[in-house]
Amino acid sequence: MTRRGKLLGAAAAAALLWVGATPAHAQDATDELLLRLKEKGILTDDEYNALVARKQSQPVQAAPVAEGQPTVPPQVASSESAQQAAAERLDDKKLVRMMDSGVGLQIGEVAVKLSGSINGFYVHDNGDDAVPGNLVAGGVATVGDSSSAIRNGLLPGFLKVDVTTNQADFDVGAHFGIYPGINSVNPVVFNANSPGQPTALTTSGIDFRQTYITVGRPDLGEFKIGRDIGLFASEAILNDITLLAVGTAAGNAAPSNTSLGRIGTGYIYTDFQPQISYASPKFGGFQVAVGVFQPLTTIGDDEVNGTPGFQAKLTYDLVPTDGGLGAHAWVSGIVQRHDSINGLPEYTGKGIDFGAKLSYANFGLLGYYYAGTGLGTTGLFLLSTDALGRRRDSDGFYVQGTAGFGKFTLAGSYGESNLELADGEAVSTLVRSNSSYVGQVRYGLTGWVTLIGEYTRTRSEAHNGNDAKSDALAAGAILFF
Repeated sequence: MTRRGKLLGAAAAAALLWVGATPAHAQDATDELLLRLKEKGILTDDEYNALVARKQSQPVQAAPVAEGQPTVPPQVASSESAQQAAAERLDDKKLVRMMDSGVGLQIGEVAVKLSGSINGFYVHDNGDDAVPGNLVAGGVATVGDSSSAIRNGLLPGFLKVDVTTNQADFDVGAHFGIYPGINSVNPVVFNANSPGQPTALTTSGIDFRQTYITVGRPDLGEFKIGRDIGLFASEAILNDITLLAVGTAAGNAAPSNTSLGRIGTGYIYTDFQPQISYASPKFGGFQVAVGVFQPLTTIGDDEVNGTPGFQAKLTYDLVPTDGGLGAHAWVSGIVQRHDSINGLPEYTGKGIDFGAKLSYANFGLLGYYYAGTGLGTTGLFLLSTDALGRRRDSDGFYVQGTAGFGKFTLAGSYGESNLELADGEAVSTLVRSNSSYVGQVRYGLTGWVTLIGEYTRTRSEAHNGNDAKSDALAAGAILFF
């Protein structure tokens, strides 16, 4: 129906009610009808207001007045009562409206948005034999029998709930991120990210990664308090093609909620961490974020740290126009002091990374690099020191390219993470390098669903010359809404 048709229909319906009802009832019925037409989206705000104004400007037949009661001019009484009733019904705090975009609703001045993702892949992982020459401590390549699994990729599923509003001239938000997986967890450990237990009568786990509040203004920036993704190395994983798929399929025989993707073969995992952080407004494409973070212990130790961790990130965005050149670049850093424990020396772990992603039409190219001292590899402060507490240096990089052809996207990447021995540390089976090649094809089945096929070859090398290789084939789908 055309806009003119809708207006004529609404006006005709209002007129029928107006003519066929008593004056008092006509006022209420017409107001109610117009309001319902507006709420259902048949009338816009302007059309609704115009019809209400037109109705109120027409003469109204006064209802009989009992003898002895004071009289009120009928138009004044009718207009005032209609406006009061309409105002009460139009109170935003009493209405539920559709969101302008996304999945959610608007309740008065409060917006509730839901977003989420679900994925599942068939993964066949074939590793080298479990012999002494293939032992690499800290390696991520599979060693042992080949395995098949139906599992999550680098992402588990997630459901994000964002409740936002404006109060006292501040944009305020409450944010929750629930990350359930499809694989069964160990009922004793019941940690969604620990090795799974693929036996009957087990259940999946929930990883509640995000719980934080935001307070800010466009001219002031935004403050965040709670648990969310870190600043250092966050861009590395968020721009990684394996985030949509599987990558290195560590633990495939008993999968947890996530694979490794390119974690440990090109970057250190940023992690979701308790924090108090601040992100500035954008200035000519630049934005800076800084924060204090829960101090992390050295993995395997249990030191008590007296100072927090500190992280910062600077990003730059060049938005493409008409399919032209676009760019996203970043640099981030981390520093944290680790207090002494059991006679081991205190040490400071620190790192820096930087990268850039260029896009032109349907093509993309990315380069990334990180370096750290006492930072570790694969996870923050994992293997960051030797047994005597001496710091190890580490670095890594990855390069990535994508090309789109209609609904198809072809993508590939190579990356590696390197870990050096500490000064004076003896040569051992400690990992020297983890690396991988990834080839990927994606097909956009619908606006929500993407089909993905992927091949990943992973290699781990030790300082004493040991090495191990594994090959993983993955096929499945991921949905975002």
